[in-house]
Amino acid sequence: MPSLIDLRRRIRSVRNTQQVTKAMKMVSAARLRRAQDRVLAARPYAAMFRAVLADVAAAVAADERLGSHPLLAQRAEERLLLVLITADRGLAGAFNTNLHKAALHFLEEHSAAAVDLLTLGRKGRDFFRKRQVRIAGERLGLTKQVQYADAASIAGQLAERFARAEVDGVYLLYNEFKSIMAQRLVVSRVLPVEVPAGARRLDYIYEQPPEQLLGRLLPRYLEIALYHALLESAAAEHAARMTAMDAATTNAGEMIEKLTMYMNRVRQASITKEIIEVVSGAAGLE
Repeated sequence: MPSLIDLRRRIRSVRNTQQVTKAMKMVSAARLRRAQDRVLAARPYAAMFRAVLADVAAAVAADERLGSHPLLAQRAEERLLLVLITADRGLAGAFNTNLHKAALHFLEEHSAAAVDLLTLGRKGRDFFRKRQVRIAGERLGLTKQVQYADAASIAGQLAERFARAEVDGVYLLYNEFKSIMAQRLVVSRVLPVEVPAGARRLDYIYEQPPEQLLGRLLPRYLEIALYHALLESAAAEHAARMTAMDAATTNAGEMIEKLTMYMNRVRQASITKEIIEVVSGAAGLE
């Protein structure tokens, strides 16, 4: 049976842990509000950009030069690049674990192809460093403060590798923010760009030739897709960490309550034992 000193020390330790988890929950809640606002503001823009891209593609659908753009080249998927967006820190529940499992599942599904990984986040890099997976590159600290310039830089490198036929397909794997309690794993192919077929052509008057306009929109589409994925991942990370820290704070409170009750029982048993010893001693002297 542990002593009263051990129980008090353990309660103090759990209470200190509870203060830490509560503070982390409040910090994640504050960051989540800002990240959520950015995600909600970016979603309509991304959707509208896809609609404009589809309409421009419809305008040049009859042009044979449409398939000549490097980012539209359809090739057999013999060499793939998976862009894995994870967090730089842990303590976010199953946020990173689910991404790791999804990445391993992707590698199993495409075992016939040569798959390289581009890890955006420390957790993904550390996880696959210990495994027989080719890591083509890594970037850290992107989701801490998502910047469009970072997304544009990475998108430019991806487009360049695809245009040089170093890879035949580029996929994004990230967590999409659905709500505070739920995130959704998303695996999407961003290269080659899939232009929607049969889109309804609106009666636009283009200042530039539509095929030239499409050529300028395709690289920007890749940048926006990557930027939007980073925003979604950042918001989902803060939501997962806030939920995990809230559960940890609640569990710490329950543990403190149980330890306090157990300590009171131990103290009561100790006092009862001392009283019995005193009474027994007094009775023995009579």
